[in-house]
Amino acid sequence: MTRKQQPNFLSLGWTAIDWIENYLIHGPGDVQGEPIQLDDEQATFILRAYELDKQGRRKTRRAFFSRPKGRAKSELAGMLVCFEALGPARFDGWDANGNPVGRPVQYPFIRCLATEESQSGNTYDNVRFMLEHIKSNYGTEFPGIDVGITRTFIKGGGEIVPSTAASASKDGGKESFAVADETHLYSSTELKRMHETVRRNLAKRKAADPWMLETSTMYAVGEESIAEQTHRLYVAIQEGRIKNPGLLFDHKQGPEVPDLLNTEELKRALRVAYGPAFAWLDIDRLVAEIQDPMTRASDARRYFLNQPSTDTDKYMDPVAWKTAAEPEALQPGTEVVLGYDGSRKDDATVLVASRVSDGKIFQLACWERPPGPSGYNWEVPRVEVDETVREAFEKYKVIKIWADPSGWQSYLDAWNTTFIDRVVAVYPASQRKLMAQGLDRFLEDVLEGRLKHDGSAELTRHVLNAVPTRYGQVKKPSQAHKIDGLIAAVLAYLGRSDATLNPEKPPAPVAYFSIQA
Repeated sequence: MTRKQQPNFLSLGWTAIDWIENYLIHGPGDVQGEPIQLDDEQATFILRAYELDKQGRRKTRRAFFSRPKGRAKSELAGMLVCFEALGPARFDGWDANGNPVGRPVQYPFIRCLATEESQSGNTYDNVRFMLEHIKSNYGTEFPGIDVGITRTFIKGGGEIVPSTAASASKDGGKESFAVADETHLYSSTELKRMHETVRRNLAKRKAADPWMLETSTMYAVGEESIAEQTHRLYVAIQEGRIKNPGLLFDHKQGPEVPDLLNTEELKRALRVAYGPAFAWLDIDRLVAEIQDPMTRASDARRYFLNQPSTDTDKYMDPVAWKTAAEPEALQPGTEVVLGYDGSRKDDATVLVASRVSDGKIFQLACWERPPGPSGYNWEVPRVEVDETVREAFEKYKVIKIWADPSGWQSYLDAWNTTFIDRVVAVYPASQRKLMAQGLDRFLEDVLEGRLKHDGSAELTRHVLNAVPTRYGQVKKPSQAHKIDGLIAAVLAYLGRSDATLNPEKPPAPVAYFSIQA
C-alpha cells in the first residue's frame, strides 16, 4: 500500500501512522534513535486495527499481529502504546470530507503484559525509550510525562503499567488498551489467567472504546498457549462456525520447506515470511542459524518461518496434502463409498465420500463444537446428522458406508434396515493392523499424487492436525485438535479400495468397535 492510497473503509489509522512517524523514534536495537518509517505491512495493520463503523466505534476489540522473530513486533506494540497514551486515538467526529477525526483518550490506562516476574517486558522497554525522546523534544506539547521503570504517569490523568501475572491479577484495572507480547509463551495457568483478567477489564470502559493487542511468533502445537487459542478462534471464524467477535488476525508465514538445508528454497520462504524486512535483515545469518545442527527443526519453523510447529512429526506432509487439493463439487448420482466418524459432544462428527472411479475424497458434512460460550453444553445435532446421511444415500449411488459406531449404534442399525441393498459396514477399529494399513495407504497415495481431495477447510485442518504414534496409528496433539475428518476419510478410502478390489465379496457381519481418534 502506498501512502497516497486510501483504504475503502473508515479508519483512524492514517492519524496513528502520521503521529507515530512524526513524534517517535526507534527503540533499543541497531537503529536506535533513528526516525520511524513504517513499512507497508505495519501501516496496513494499523489501518485495520483502527477501522471504524459508521458510528465511529472501533471494529477491532482484539488484534493479533503474528510475524517471525526479528520483525520488530514489540517495537510496533510500543509505538501504539505511546499513541494510545498521548495521541488522538479515539473518534471525535468527521471532517468536511467525511474522514474521521481523533481525540486523546480520557484517562488512558495502558497495561503492558510481561511473562517474567523480574522483567518489565520488551514492549515497555520500547515505550520508555520513545517517551523519553518525546519529553526531550516535544516537552512543551506533551508536558508532565513521568517515565519510570515500574510505571509511567501522564499529566492530567493516565498511566502506563508493565504487569506480570502476579500484579495483573491483583489489580482491579480499568484498561483503555493492553498489550500482550509474545503470547506463544502464555501457556502456564498463571499467564492465561493474567490474559483473561486483563481482557475482562477491557469491558469496563465503554467510552474509552478499549482494545487489546497480541503480538507473537507462531506457537508450539499442543501447548494450548494464548497464541494457539487465538489462532483456533480465527479458524473457527473463517470456517463460519462462530461470528467474528471483533478479532483482527494479521498473520504471515513462509511456505513449507521440506528440506531446511535447501538454502535457495529456504531463502524464498524467508522472503515471504519477513516481507519488507527481508531487504535489510542479515538473511545469510538467519539461514546459518536455521541450518545449525543444534537448532531444532520445529524451532526454526516457528521462529523464522512463523509456522505453527511441533517436535513430533506430522502424519501428513502439508505440501503434499495442499498439492492434492482440487476443488470440485461431487455430482449427484456419482458412485461413492461413505466414511463416517461420529461423536456425541466434544469430538467432531464428519461424513465424507470417496469416489469409486478414482478414490477422490469429498467432505460432505462436518459438525464440530464451536469455541467459547456458544460451545457450552453443545451436542452433535443427531437428527440433522441422520438426515444428512440419508440424503447422501438418496443423492449419490452409495455402494457402502464404513463407519465408526461409537455412540451411534442405533442409527447404524436404522441405516442398515433402510438401505438393506447398500451395505452399512461398521469398521472393526479394534484391528489395529488394518487401521495402520489404511492410514499408510492413504498417506502413500497422497504423497505419490494418486489420491486427490476437494480442499475442504475442516478436512484439511483435521488431516494436518494428526501426529503418528506407535503401531502405525495417529493421535491428536491435544483435545482441541480434531482429527475425525482424517479418520472418516481413511474409512471411506478403505471402503472404496475394498469395493473395487472385491466387488463381489459378500458383506462382512456388522461388529461394533470404537476408533480411538
